[in-house]
Amino acid sequence: MLRNYFTTAFRALKRNWNYSVINVLGLTLSLACCLLLFLAIRYELSFDRHNAYADQTYRIVSFNKKSNNDRRSAGIPLPALAALRTDFPSLKHDVTMVHRIANVVVTVNDKANRATKKFQEGDGILAFVEPEYFRLFDYTWKSGSPQTSISNPNTVVLSEHMAQKYFGAGNPIGKTLRVENKMDFVVTGVVEEPPVTSSVPFDVLLSFASLKQYGAYTNWDDWQSTYGGAQIYMKLPGTPDDQAIESAKMTQQLAAFVKKYHKSDDARDLSYELQPLTQIHFDTRTDNYAKRTVSKEMIWAMGLIGLFILITACVNFINLATAQAIRRAKEVGVRKVLGSSRGQLVRQFLGETGVLTGMAVVLSLLLAQISLPYVGELLNIKPGAATLFDPVVIAFLVTLGLLTTGLAGFYPALVLSGYQPILALKGKIRASGQGGSSGINQLTLRRGLIVGQFAISQILIIGTIIAYSQMKYFRSADLGYSRDAVVSVLIPEKKPGQLESLKAKLTGLPGIQSLSYGMTTPSSSSNWTTGFRFENDEKEPDYGILMRPADTAYLHTYGLKLIAGRMYQPGDTMREFVINEAFMKRLGFQKPEQVIGKFMRVNGEDLKKPIVGVVKDFNAFSLHQRIEPSVLTSYRDQYRSLGIKLSMQKGGAEAVSGLLKEVETAWNATFPDFVFKYSFLDETLANFYKSEERMYSLFQLLAGIAIFIGCLGLYGVVAFMAESRTKEVGIRKALGASTAHIFGLFSFDFVRLVLIALVIASPIAWYVMNKWLADFAYKIDISWWMFALAGLLAVGIALLTVSFQSIKAALMNPVKSLRAE
Repeated sequence: MLRNYFTTAFRALKRNWNYSVINVLGLTLSLACCLLLFLAIRYELSFDRHNAYADQTYRIVSFNKKSNNDRRSAGIPLPALAALRTDFPSLKHDVTMVHRIANVVVTVNDKANRATKKFQEGDGILAFVEPEYFRLFDYTWKSGSPQTSISNPNTVVLSEHMAQKYFGAGNPIGKTLRVENKMDFVVTGVVEEPPVTSSVPFDVLLSFASLKQYGAYTNWDDWQSTYGGAQIYMKLPGTPDDQAIESAKMTQQLAAFVKKYHKSDDARDLSYELQPLTQIHFDTRTDNYAKRTVSKEMIWAMGLIGLFILITACVNFINLATAQAIRRAKEVGVRKVLGSSRGQLVRQFLGETGVLTGMAVVLSLLLAQISLPYVGELLNIKPGAATLFDPVVIAFLVTLGLLTTGLAGFYPALVLSGYQPILALKGKIRASGQGGSSGINQLTLRRGLIVGQFAISQILIIGTIIAYSQMKYFRSADLGYSRDAVVSVLIPEKKPGQLESLKAKLTGLPGIQSLSYGMTTPSSSSNWTTGFRFENDEKEPDYGILMRPADTAYLHTYGLKLIAGRMYQPGDTMREFVINEAFMKRLGFQKPEQVIGKFMRVNGEDLKKPIVGVVKDFNAFSLHQRIEPSVLTSYRDQYRSLGIKLSMQKGGAEAVSGLLKEVETAWNATFPDFVFKYSFLDETLANFYKSEERMYSLFQLLAGIAIFIGCLGLYGVVAFMAESRTKEVGIRKALGASTAHIFGLFSFDFVRLVLIALVIASPIAWYVMNKWLADFAYKIDISWWMFALAGLLAVGIALLTVSFQSIKAALMNPVKSLRAE
C-alpha cells in the first residue's frame, strides 16, 4: 500500500511538473530561511549558558538618577569588592571583580630570532582577574590550575590561541610577556578559548594582585568614581529554582550597602541592581565585555518572520493544490467507486505533499549550507559558531518538514478526498470547489490566502522602507560637528614633551588641515560623567554633566560651532569651561550670553572656574540618546586620542594612504614602544548602528524572499486560471475583446486583493515600526507616502507577475482555443 502511495504521488507530481517546481522552490526557500533563522536564534539564546552556574551568577549594575538617558552602568567603585566580602562573608569566595584593559600593547621577546614582537590588543582580550573568577566562569585547563596559577602577582593565564600567537607552537609555561611597557607577567597556565557565546570572553587573564601596581583607572578608596571595565560578579546560594527569592533578598541588602558606603547625597540617587548573567547579552541598556547585545524582541521578531515566510510558502501550496483540484476530481471519483475510503485518500494526498516537502528539505539544507557564511556575516555570527550538521538542527529540520507537510497538505487532502463520486465522474465539480464536502468555498479561500500572503509581504516592505529611511537619517543627520575626513589616532600613556613632539612632526605635513588632542572624539562610547555645583549652590543638582577634555584646537578640528563667548585659554589643567546649549538650558538660561562669566565647580573640586563660551549642541552618543549637558575644558592628563582633520586634496584614497603612512612614521618615532592604531570618524560612528544595519539588511533579504515566494504562488494560480479559462478568452476575443481588456480581466481581481492586503498590513506595520523607532531619541516620522510606496510596489510586482500569463492568454489565436468546440 505504501509503495502504491509513493508511485501514484510521483506520477501526479510528474504530470504537473510545472506546479511541482513552483511548490518545491517556494518550500525550499522558506525552509532554508527558517533553518538559518533557527541557527541565529539558537546562537543568540545560548550566550553564557556554557557556565555551570549560569543561572546563579549575577552582575552588579548601578543606576544613578543623575545619569541622563536612563542608562545603567556596569562599572562599580573599586573598594566595593572588599566591602562586599566584609559585609557578606558567605559570598567571600563567590564574589569577584573583573577589571578589563583595552587598546594595550603586549610585547614578547623572541630570543630564538633575537627580535621583539609587539601586538596591539583591542577590547575583550585582557583583564585582571582573581582565582575566584574561575569559580564563576568555566574554563577548560590545559596547564596550571585555577587555584594557584593566578594567585600571585605578575602571573598570567593564556588561552591556547593567544599562547600560540605570542610564543608559537612551543610550551609557553614560564615565558614572559610585557603589557603596555609597564609590567612583566610570567605565563603560569593555559586554557582553552572561551566559547564565542560568552559575554566575558577574555583570552589573557592577568593576576588581579598586580592591578594596584599596574595602576590603570585605579582609585582604591574612592566610592564616587567608576570605570565601566571594572565589574563585579557574584554567585548566589541555593538552586536555580531558588534564585528569585535569593536575588530579591540580595537586592534589599544592596540598598542598605549603598547607604552605608556612599555619601548621603550620592546614596539618595544611587541604587545597585542584580543582573542575571544569562540576561547580559539581551540588555541593550548596559554594555558588556563582548561588545555585543541583541534585544529579545529582535530575536522573537526573527522567529516570527521565519514563521510568516513558511506560512507564505504553505499558502502557495494550498492555492495551487485547490486550484488544480478540479483536474483530479475524476481520479477521486474512480478511487471512491473502487472502494477507497476518505482516510486512504487523505493519506494519498498527504503522501504527495510529503514527497514534495522531502525534496524541499534536502534542497533547503544545501541552500542553507551555501548561504551560511553570508548570513553569519550579516548577523555577526562568528565562523564555526553555528553548524547545520548538528543533531538538534537536523531534528528541527525534520520536525519543520513534518509541520510543513501538515500545514500545506492537510486542507487540499481534505478537499480532494471530500468530492462526491457521482458529481466527480459526471464532471460537475466546479472551480469554486462546489461538489465537495469540505464546507468551504475554495475560490473564497484562495482569495483570502492571497490577501494574507501579500499582507505579510507588505508588512515587510513597509518595514524595509521605514528602516531604510531611519538608516538614511543616521547617515545624514547633523550631529553638530564635521564627521568627514577626520582620523582619530590612539595615544598611549605619555611622557612629558611627547604630545608636543608629535604635534610638531605632524604640523608640517601637507594634507593635514588641523590637529587636536582630546580624551575622545565628540561622539564616543568612552565617556566621563561627573557631578557639579553651579555658582554658590551647596548641593549638586539631580543630573550629571559629560566632560570632554580637549585642547583649544578641538573646535576647529571637529567643526564644532562656538555661538557665544570664546574658547578657553590653553593649559594643562582645568582653568575655564565651554558648555553646550543643552547644559545652558538645563541651568535655566535662554540666551547663551547670559551664562558667560558664571562660575561652576566640577568633579568635587572646591575651586570655582568661569564659563567662557557656549557651543552649538553636538551628539556625544548615538542618536538613540538625547544630547546631554556637556563641558569642554583643558586637561592634559586625560588626552587619549589625536584628531587629524585632513584637507580635501587631490589624489583620493592613494593620497590619504600615503599621508597616513607619514603620520605612522612620526607616531612611531614618538612612541617607539607602542603600536600605531587609527580609525576614521565616520567609520566609528557607523559602529553605533551596527545592530540597526543588520536589522535593515535582514529586512531587505527576508522581504525579498517573501515577495518572491508570494509571486511564485501568484504566477502558478494565474497560469492555472489562464489554462482553465482558455475557451472563455477565445470567445471574448472572437467577440472583439482587446488584449488590454483580457489583461485587465486577469489583473483586476488580483490588484483588488493586493490593495485589501495593504489595508490590513498598514496598521500592523505602523505599530511594529513605531515600537522599533521608540528606541531612538532622534528619529524620522512615519509618513503616509511610505505606505503608498509599499502599495505601489506590491501592485507593480503583482501586475508584473500576472502580466506574462495574462498577455500570453490574450495573444493566443482564438481559433486554436475554440477548435475543440
